[in-house]
Amino acid sequence: MTLRDQIQQVIDDEPVAIFMKGTPEMPACGNSLRALQALWSAGAPITAVDILPDPQIRQELSAITDWPTIPQVFVKGELIGGADITEELFASGDLERKLSDAIGAERERSVKTVALT
Repeated sequence: MTLRDQIQQVIDDEPVAIFMKGTPEMPACGNSLRALQALWSAGAPITAVDILPDPQIRQELSAITDWPTIPQVFVKGELIGGADITEELFASGDLERKLSDAIGAERERSVKTVALT
C-alpha cells in the first residue's frame, strides 16, 4: 500500500482525523494544539497522524486535499480546515453539530495516533 493510499485510508475510515505536527501527547505546533483542543472540547473521537517523521506525508496529503497548511482536520472524509476554522466552528457550536450529524450524538471521546510507513 502506497503512502498516498495509507493517507486516504485514514481520511476515509476514521470518523475524525487530524494530520498534525507532533502527536496529541506532544504537539509540536501551536496550531496543531489549537485544532486538537477544539476537537477534544467538542467531544470528537480523534485519530491523529504526525506528519513530521516523513516529509512525504505532508506532500501527499497536500496533493490529495489541495490544502497547503497543517493541521488538516477531517470529519467523515470531509476536510473541514485547519486550526482557525476548527476553532471558529467550535466557538459557534457548528463543530458539535457537524460531529453529531456525521457520527452521532452518542460518540465516545477518544484519542489515538496512527503511524504511516
